[in-house]
Amino acid sequence: MTRAPRSVAGLAMAELYVKPGNKERGWNDPPQFSYGLQTQTGGAKRTPLTKRVAAPQDGSPRAPTSETSGPLPLYPPTSIKAPGPPPVGSYPASGLELISVPVIEPEAVIEDVLRPLEQALEDCRGHTKKQVCDDISRRLALLQEQWAGGKLSIPVKKRMALLVQEFSCHQWDAADDIHRSLMVDHVTEVSQWMVGVKRLIAEKRNLSSEESKEEKSAVAAENPMIAGLQQAS
Repeated sequence: MTRAPRSVAGLAMAELYVKPGNKERGWNDPPQFSYGLQTQTGGAKRTPLTKRVAAPQDGSPRAPTSETSGPLPLYPPTSIKAPGPPPVGSYPASGLELISVPVIEPEAVIEDVLRPLEQALEDCRGHTKKQVCDDISRRLALLQEQWAGGKLSIPVKKRMALLVQEFSCHQWDAADDIHRSLMVDHVTEVSQWMVGVKRLIAEKRNLSSEESKEEKSAVAAENPMIAGLQQAS
């Protein structure tokens, strides 16, 4: 018994497929069957109309019969049901593959990082020693120079932007944690100016604590009842 070559068998299998509906008309178009599938599902073969049927010997007319004995099988009419609408969040079947586009985050800007730090330094002047403020200012200028010169990596810039966000919200512990992570992971990049940022965090924290105490004292002086409650506590 001879077998068909692999290429012929593969070609026959390639002819048996179901194509999606017409994409130009609508999602509910019925699928288009390939020619191979249509020929396979054509039903039982019928007797060719050109074939002669032998006349009956007794002279009585007979209805033409097929070559096989027995009644012809009856098949119920088949109908193709249109598919329902696609579920939410899905797309109709098509030959196109979805390509995921990576989300590009905007790079941190030096002005958004330096402006809050310089403003905090101005707030500390008059409450902190001049020598300390001058050293912080020199370190911030070095930060700006290295940032503008392209000497800082993207992870360092991102963490500095997060540090300034926490710093502006008076989240001192979170800002200090980010400073510590930068010193551990990127010490060669940040060691020359991170000392000034750390000192600025500490000075601004102390200044905010003193201002908070002064505000409480001013409110207590205006309302003796609150002052009595604070003394009792």
